[in-house]
Parts: sequence; structure tokens; C-alpha cells
Amino acid sequence: MTQSDSYGEAFGKRLNAQATSFVTKRALPQSTIAVTELRYENPQYELSTPPAYEDAYLVAVHLQNFPNYQYWENGRAAPVSPIRPGETIVYDIKRTPIFHLNSAFHSVHFYFPRAALNVIADSAEASPIDELCYRPGVSRDDAVMRHLAQSLLPLFNNPNQASQLFMEHVLVAVGHHVAFQYGGMKLLDRPIGGGLAGWQEKRAKELLAANLAGEISLATLADACGLSVRHFTRAFRQSVGISPHRWLVQKRVELAKQLLQNSRLSLLEITLACGFADQSHFTRVFTTVVGIGPAAWRRYLKI
Repeated sequence: MTQSDSYGEAFGKRLNAQATSFVTKRALPQSTIAVTELRYENPQYELSTPPAYEDAYLVAVHLQNFPNYQYWENGRAAPVSPIRPGETIVYDIKRTPIFHLNSAFHSVHFYFPRAALNVIADSAEASPIDELCYRPGVSRDDAVMRHLAQSLLPLFNNPNQASQLFMEHVLVAVGHHVAFQYGGMKLLDRPIGGGLAGWQEKRAKELLAANLAGEISLATLADACGLSVRHFTRAFRQSVGISPHRWLVQKRVELAKQLLQNSRLSLLEITLACGFADQSHFTRVFTTVVGIGPAAWRRYLKI
């Protein structure tokens, strides 16, 4: 099978852009999924090289204004429009997407073969996904995609410090969101009793786990689950036993434990990596949850 040129170094080479990527074959059964950060700083004012044919999608979050986006799909021009910072655009690779390289750009591209999206649909006991629904060459504001892409930026800047488990969490969370938001994935109704349905609880936890180092609003979580903020908060507590914020704090402490045990990062670096406001806040929360401070806990592990 030909190596895809829609993620990783091959993707960057195809667009003459600097590429930093994470690729996994274990997050979903028999599927390769990936995320690539692209930085293109010297516009060449030429058409991009078309991708190799494959039944897969790229869902990209642009982080820099692209004022005059000229795009073609299957040789047909799309309406010229801007892509604003934080907006999301979908590419169907089998439709030979190309665009005019008339502007610098900085973007995060999530790569999903259709087979991977159908693994997600199958795990949610939903119908297979036929096609993603999008307007060629037209971006949209997607708060979930924006938050998830931004959560990865510190790790792209320091890839050696990236947790593989965390990156896989983010990729799977994005995959579920894409399947639901763009693939029309139909999910089971919420159970009687007021709690979250299984898919809603899974999605909420995936989004929270993928944003340990940042912030994601209750409104974004509720929207991803198709609920109001009030209903989501009540249903989450009923299903999980604690509030979304408390669950997030516990996961941050778990990540901090992993970093204290398996890395040489300073307490300040761990504070920032786990999304705490400052080191004193980190120490206070860690001590409350674990019973001793992070420095003492790290020393204890070495005994």
C-alpha cells in the first residue's frame, strides 16, 4: 500500500511546509489516524500539489488568517472566501483537493480514513458513515475543533514531552466529533433516569481528557452532547458521580503523577503541562487529592 502524503513529513513535503506530526495505529482497531501541524511562511503563488488518491479526510483548523482562499475539488473551483483564525475546513482527499498558495498559513490537520470513522460509528452502535457533509472550500466556526487543536500546540512545540496516551485521547475525541458533526452519526437516545447516554458520557470524558492542559467550556461540552448546559451538568454528575470540573481535576492529578514519576520535568513545567493556574495552585490541589505535596510524592517514589 502506498504511503499517504496527507499526514506527517510527506504532507509537509507536498506543500513545502514545515510539518510536525503524531501518528498512531493503535488508538482505533486496524486504523491509522494522525494529526499534523503545518507552518507555511513563504507563499510561492502556485497551486498546491494534489494528494495521492485515498478514501480519507482531512479536517483542518486554521490558526492564521488566510484572506483569499482559492480552492478546487475534482477540478471545479469553489467560491473564493477567507479562512479566519480558529475556523475549521474539511477536505475529502479522494476528490483531489488543491488550493492556491497565495498566503502564509499555520494549521492543524487531523487525518481520518473513512474506515477509521466507521470504526468509531461501529463502537457507538451507529450506522456506517457514507460521506462527510461540508461545503468545499468554505470554513466554519467549530468551537470543539478549535479547542482540541489549540490543546496540542504546546506539544507540537515540545514533541519530546508529548504523552502518547494524551495524543491518542485527542485524536479519538476529534474522530468522534467529526463522525457526529460532519458524518451525521446517529446515536442512541439518552437513558431513562436523567443521566448521560453511554455515547454522551464517553464523548464528554474524551473531550475533557483531551483538554487537560487547557480549558474547555461547559457550553462546548454540552453542545457536543446535544444538551443544554444545565441538563448536561446535572446528567454528568448523575452518571459519573462528580461534576465535570472535579473529574477534570482528578485527570490532571493523574497526569501529574505520570510526569512526576516518568519525566525529569520541573514542578513548574508539570504545572503548565497539566493545566494548573500556577505552581501553588498545583501543589494545593495535588496535596488535597493525594495527601502529600508533589515534591514529597516524587521523593517518595525514589526511596
